[in-house]
Amino acid sequence: MAFDFDGTLTVRDSFTAFLAWRAGPAAYRMGLLRLLPAAAAYLFHRDRGRIKAAAVSVFLRGVPRATLEADARRFADQHARSLFRPDALEAWRRWREEPVRLVIVTASPALTVAPFARALGADDLLGTELAFDAQDRVAGGFASPNCRGPEKMTRLKAQFGENLVLKAAYGDTGGDKEMLEAAETAGFRVFKDQP
Repeated sequence: MAFDFDGTLTVRDSFTAFLAWRAGPAAYRMGLLRLLPAAAAYLFHRDRGRIKAAAVSVFLRGVPRATLEADARRFADQHARSLFRPDALEAWRRWREEPVRLVIVTASPALTVAPFARALGADDLLGTELAFDAQDRVAGGFASPNCRGPEKMTRLKAQFGENLVLKAAYGDTGGDKEMLEAAETAGFRVFKDQP
C-alpha cells in the first residue's frame, strides 16, 4: 500500500514549505535568487533531482544532521494540520484497518518527511536520501537517486522484493506513474480536500 506524499497526502510541496519556513522570508528570497542559474538550467535538462539538489546546497549545506532533524520535527508539529488533506488522511485511516503495510514513497528528503510519517504511523518511508559529510553535516546533494518516477518502484522492490504486490497506490503527478501502474488499485489525484 503506497502513498505519495507531496500533493497526495498534502496540499503542497512539503520540502519547499520547509525550506521557506526554516530560512525565513528574507533569507528564502535571497536563496531563490541564488537558485536562478539552476532554475534556468532546468528549462533545458528537466531533471527535478538536479534542481532539488541545488536547493539543498543553497539552503542546507553545512547544517548538522541533528539540527536538521530537530527543525523537521518542529516544522511537522507546527504545519501538519495546514498541510494534510482530510480526505487523504481518512483513506490512510481506512487502510490502517486492513492487513497491509502503509508506505510513504516520496521524492522529498526522507529526513524532512520522517516526522510526518511517524505521526501517521507509517510502516515504512522511502524518500530521497540527503548526503552528509564526515562531520555529519549536509553535504549539499543526495546520497540516493531522486525518489521519483521509475525510482519509486526500484525502491519499493529493493525494500519488499521483486514479487512485491501493491494492493493500492495513490499519487498526483507523472512522477507516480510507474507506482500507480504496478498497483491493483490506482488512485490518481483522488484526494481534493483542503485543510
